[in-house]
Amino acid sequence: MITGAFALLLLTIALLQPLARRFGVAPSVLLAMVGTLIGIIATYLLYTPRTDAFNTIANVFVNPPLDSEMILYIFLPLLLFQTSLTLDVRRLFEDWAPVLVMAVVAVFVATAFIGAALYPLAGVPLVACLLLGAIVATTDPVAVVAIFRDIGAPARLGRIVEGESLLNDAAAIVIFVLLLGILTGDQALTGSEVAIAFARSFVGGVIVGAVLARIAVSFLHLMRDLPLAQVTLSLALPYGIYVLSDQFADVSAVVAVVAAGIIFNLYGPARIQPANWNFLHSVWDQMSFWAASLIFLLAAILIPRLVDGFAPLDILLLLIVIVAALAARAVVIYGLLPVLSFMKAGEAVNDKYKAVMLWGGMRGAVTLTLALSVSEHAALSPEISTFVTKLATGFVLFTLLVYGTSLKPLIKLLGLDQLNARDEALRTQYLALTLSDIRSELGEAAKAYHVAPHVASVVLDDYEKRAASAAAETNMLEELKDKDRVNIGLIALADREQQLVLEHFHHKTISGRAVAGFLAITGRTSDLARSEGRSGYRQASREPLKFGFGFRFAQTLQRRFKINRPLARQLAARFEFLLVYRILEDELLVFNERRIRPLLGERVADILKETLSNRQAETIQAIEALRLQYPDYADALENKFLRMSGVRLEETAYDEARDQMLVGTELHQDLLRDVEKVRRACDFRPKLDLGMKTKELVQAHPLFEGLPKKQQKAIMKMMRPQFATPGETLIRTGERGDAAYFIASGAVEVRTPITTIRLGRGDVFGEISLMTGGRRSADVVAIGYCHLLSLRAQDFRLLMDKYPDLKAHVESLSAQRLKMNSKAQEAETEDPVVPQFKENSDTAEELGSEHKTEPGAQQGSNTEEAGVGGIQESNAKTEPTEDSKTSSKEADDASEATPNRTPEVAT
Repeated sequence: MITGAFALLLLTIALLQPLARRFGVAPSVLLAMVGTLIGIIATYLLYTPRTDAFNTIANVFVNPPLDSEMILYIFLPLLLFQTSLTLDVRRLFEDWAPVLVMAVVAVFVATAFIGAALYPLAGVPLVACLLLGAIVATTDPVAVVAIFRDIGAPARLGRIVEGESLLNDAAAIVIFVLLLGILTGDQALTGSEVAIAFARSFVGGVIVGAVLARIAVSFLHLMRDLPLAQVTLSLALPYGIYVLSDQFADVSAVVAVVAAGIIFNLYGPARIQPANWNFLHSVWDQMSFWAASLIFLLAAILIPRLVDGFAPLDILLLLIVIVAALAARAVVIYGLLPVLSFMKAGEAVNDKYKAVMLWGGMRGAVTLTLALSVSEHAALSPEISTFVTKLATGFVLFTLLVYGTSLKPLIKLLGLDQLNARDEALRTQYLALTLSDIRSELGEAAKAYHVAPHVASVVLDDYEKRAASAAAETNMLEELKDKDRVNIGLIALADREQQLVLEHFHHKTISGRAVAGFLAITGRTSDLARSEGRSGYRQASREPLKFGFGFRFAQTLQRRFKINRPLARQLAARFEFLLVYRILEDELLVFNERRIRPLLGERVADILKETLSNRQAETIQAIEALRLQYPDYADALENKFLRMSGVRLEETAYDEARDQMLVGTELHQDLLRDVEKVRRACDFRPKLDLGMKTKELVQAHPLFEGLPKKQQKAIMKMMRPQFATPGETLIRTGERGDAAYFIASGAVEVRTPITTIRLGRGDVFGEISLMTGGRRSADVVAIGYCHLLSLRAQDFRLLMDKYPDLKAHVESLSAQRLKMNSKAQEAETEDPVVPQFKENSDTAEELGSEHKTEPGAQQGSNTEEAGVGGIQESNAKTEPTEDSKTSSKEADDASEATPNRTPEVAT
């Protein structure tokens, strides 16, 4: 009989979906109504004296074989994990502040508001009122998210609402468990102890979930060609984590499952083939649909039992809960979100969308299940159990029947369901072009298929009329300002780029490890193009070219601890990203010519072409900077991309041959096995050698390459290899000198208010302040990727004392730079200059007086940081300062314009 009841529930769920679409309401609303009706009918059939024929099946619904704990254990891990899988996690991190406010802060506010409002009239302890507040603080965002998608609301609003639901379930359940422990006497905690317990449970859940999910992801490559095994592993993961966290680790099981889902979502695509990842998502979508519908239906069936004995006072208390919950949500949405926008911690939300978010705070299955668990708790008094379950259930019904049924009318009232003038104009223009193209293609098809002219003319005339009608309205697009039409084009480019990323991922020309990052970038580009137009598009497209926190952290590890591997990975990932980014830009230029130009006109298409060309130029510049430093690695990556494209073409050709019955299934599988071997060989990204070994850098430096190996070895012990990126400031004016830098490869610019001096391979900078004791008098900026050898001040002095000839070379250059400064008289050091090598000051003065500077060079200001490590008297090129960036290639050409000489240093 239980099996029959289960089948009846599934049939009910299936039939309610088209009904919900037909009536334009959320499926959860109909599930609640039908579930309640099933509960009422089952109760009547079980207890009516008229017949006992239906007692067996009615008893299954009135006293289901599942209690609240079993419902949570069976369904909650599925729902939480699937929601985490569908979230755009990287984009969600961009809105972390509003998500945390809506998810965590809002739970505390709602709990406090509802508890404080009920306490004077409820006749139960304050903790019981707060417990009810925590139960009804969870939200069900399905209806709101679906409506936001239907009306074309900004994607970030949907992410915020989904993130709110995901995390506020976790926060509310943690508070619920703590308050329930206090109420039953299991825990006696003070306010500070409650806060500590909450933080421990929450943070502990994050750690447990993240660690176990990372371990699970590492096993995915063992199941590379076994999608069913991969799905099975993903299904075992949330259940295992939920049980482990709840029963053994004593941390929040809900938080742990959410953290596990986020980690699996971040790292899973890199270990699973695109088709298998899509298959996994499809399976999870189906399981989540069953779980969400069943938990809602089962909880709704119990509503008649939970609200039994509803009294007039309960109606008053329910009204208080409704008002308090609405007020708490209004305080967060209208009070805290604007504060975040003011503090630049989140983008502003339109007031109309705020109203939808406020009214869309529906409650669902989690609230009903928690209320059921209170009714089953033996340690609670009947008064408290009845108080919590009745009001929680009544509140859920109110939100579903009132908020759920009035949300779409509210959308219409606010005018959010109407196309704006820009979208309406675009619609008519696109419709006119599309219908015209379809009419032409239909005419060709009619001829090819020998359709009678009188039959074809009927269909063709219909399309011609529709195209003419749409063309008559296209003047709406012409009435739009150029700015609006450009914005339309930018949005189309951003959306097309996202589609191209997915196509490349499907064709396996973008690795799984990179696709999530690309989708986050394109999503942000689309959002900013919609909100800020051309400036937003430029900002979003330039952001990926910058060096992020991960890269800077890896650079710090290399610089301070000589750990090269993270930096090599970051550079390799940047290389791969830039190459694909350039390919996407090429494809967008083609899309602009073929699709946007006919749609939006020549002027707009030219503006978009200029925007794309500028973006492409910046990308190419970044690629060339890397290629100059690592040409072999660039070739290897391009080789890999071309091979992957060849694999895709092979697969397509074999699939077409099978579809056309040119080859049989067995031969087709054999051909694909050969292709798979090639793909596996191309799957691994080639390793990048940073070239940051101290020995190799010292031996290759013109200043040291002529020294005996024994002396080179001694120098190696003093040197620290350092990697610099384009645009990185290595020395700032006014700083105390703490190190000198020897350029092993790459180029830098020494920038003063008057002049700019370029230094390249074999040059030295930063040594003058070490010798004089003064402050830095110029900025030194890397203009390409540089391999440097840094020498601390103490080691520099030891090196100079140990090798007199080397010291003489450096002193000669120092004297020359000081003489240039004194003649220019353009800048002054803040501290008095105290020579550090007094015994050779006279010699240095004599050496400096022997060197003649060019007239143009005498016009420079403080250039003491531009010392050239004893390679040639004047190996620095002086030129006017430029605001624009100089490419690495130009810098290297400039630095190599004058040949270097190796100094003869006494052994």
